This record gives sequence, structure tokens and C-alpha cells, in this order.
Amino acid sequence: MKPPASHLIRRLLTISLFLSGLLALSLLAGLLWGSAQAGLRHCLLALAGLSPPEDILPTILWQIRFPRVLLAALVGGALSLGGLVFQALLHNPLAEPYILGISGGAAVGAIIGILLSLSPFPGVAALAFLGSMGTMVVVIILTPRETGGGKDALLLSGVMVNALCTAVILFFVTVTQDTRLHNILYWLMGDLSVALPRQIFVLALLLLPCFVVIFMLARPLNLLYLGEEQASYLGLPVETVTYILLGVTSLMLSAAVCQSGLVGFVGLVVPHLLRLWLGPEHRVLVPACILGGGTYLVWCDLLARVLPSQGELPVGVITALIGAPLFIFLLQRSRT
Repeated sequence: MKPPASHLIRRLLTISLFLSGLLALSLLAGLLWGSAQAGLRHCLLALAGLSPPEDILPTILWQIRFPRVLLAALVGGALSLGGLVFQALLHNPLAEPYILGISGGAAVGAIIGILLSLSPFPGVAALAFLGSMGTMVVVIILTPRETGGGKDALLLSGVMVNALCTAVILFFVTVTQDTRLHNILYWLMGDLSVALPRQIFVLALLLLPCFVVIFMLARPLNLLYLGEEQASYLGLPVETVTYILLGVTSLMLSAAVCQSGLVGFVGLVVPHLLRLWLGPEHRVLVPACILGGGTYLVWCDLLARVLPSQGELPVGVITALIGAPLFIFLLQRSRT
């Protein structure tokens, strides 16, 4: 039985408020906790602007940590939402931008832009968008829809495309001989350390309209998740909605990849856990993935900063350590 609209609105508001509070607490934890040893009281005084003038802690909190946690929240929300959209469009709970090669395609385009010394926006972002769209098209073409093993065929296509993107990336890394090599290698593992306020502002301007468009198409996502034939029977213009979602999601992911590098498995872990908790209603899942994905990546980045005794880990290492075992578990369970 279809739930009344008032019940859906109440549920949406309740879950959004809860996850918004969780994200706010996570952002505060990301601000207060880091490699710089400082007590909680000292950090709170610095945040309130009550620390001594010679204290460098306010600079660390506002100019280094604050942009970084904002970047983690934006990128985590984009990657999580991208995974949710691909899982609905491709009818596969294991679909994820990193596994399907979409992030790899965006990375190839971004690296080409970096090697050509293009500006981060629109130069690098435009090439990353073209790369993500190209890999998405290739994955769909390579996946035979008429066979019975749709899930395995889709994953195999994604693995092949991802391997090709990896080979192209390694080629560029090999032929790069200047100081950009180290930055590219670190960026490929997922890096949130370079968080500039202007770039975060541009990223937010790109991502927020994408979030709105996908939320407006949440009900069509419900129908597409049931299958294209049933969605078409119910009057949904399947091709038009699919192309809009693919374009908007690829733009969203390419913008995120430009800023963070290859951060894998966020689009697998967060949508899957939220779907188990909240059910299949995408009008609830879309905002939940944005807020939950941001919270998840803020904590992963925090672990990447505080776990090593010296220096820090790329955040992509933490997300892979969590996401890869979960992917193997889900893949085994889907075959039983």
C-alpha cells in the first residue's frame, strides 16, 4: 500500500534532521581532532576566537582543517549519491562509480588536463566530465542485456574498463618526469589535503544543483529501480530520464574526482547500508546519501589523519580497506 504524502514528508524530515545533526557533529570532530596535539578546551577557545594572538591553532582550525572537512563532506555526498543513482539505473546493488570505471575515466581526463596545465575549472573539470561520460557509455555498450548474467556481465565490463583506465593512468605517470609526478600519484590514491576555499566554493556551486536535480527525479528513480519495462508501462519517459540522470551524475562525479582524486567504494558502502536501514524509497535515500556520504568520508579522512604516528594516509586507502571486503561479501551473497 502506498504511504500517504504526509507520512513520507515526516519521515524525510526526521531522517534528514537526524543525519544533518550527525554530519554537524562529524564536522566538529574533524575540526577538533587532528595531528596537532591540543586539548578540547584549547580548540573550543580557538574556534570562538578567544585564544592568544600568538597562538597558531586558529590558523590550523580555520585555514587547514575547516576547508578539508567541508571538502570531505561535499565529495562524500557526491560519491554516495552517484553510487545510488548507478545502482538504480543499472538495477545492480553492487554498481559503484569506482568499480564501474566511472571515477577512473574522470581521473584520466583530469590527469590529461593537469599535464596540459589547464585551470582546475573549467579545463580539468571539463576533461574529467568527458572521461566519466565516455567510460559510462563504454560500460553500458559492453554489457549484454539479453544474457541471464546481467550482474556479473556488468561488473566484468566495469572491471575491464577500469583496468584500461588504470593502464592509461600508469602510462601518463611513467612519461611524466617533473615534480607533478608525486602529486599525481598521491592524488590517485585519494587526497583531500589540498582544500582551497575558492575551489570548494566552485565545487559546491557545481554539486548543489546536481543534488537538487537528482532529488527532483527521485520518484522516477523508484520506477527505474523496478525495471525499465515496468517504468515505461507506468508512463515514465525512460530514455529521457536516464540520459538526464547519467549526464547530471557524471558531471557531479567528475567535479568531485577533480578535487579528491580516486576515492573508492564510498558509492558502494553508504547507499547499501542506507538502503538496508531506510528501504528502497529514493525520495528518502537521496538526501540520506548526501548527508550520510558526507559524514562517512569526514570520518574516513579523520582516520587517515590520526592513525599514522607521522604524516597521514591518503583517504582512499581507508575507504578501500572498508569497502573492498564489503564488496567481496556482497558479491558472494548475490551469487547464493
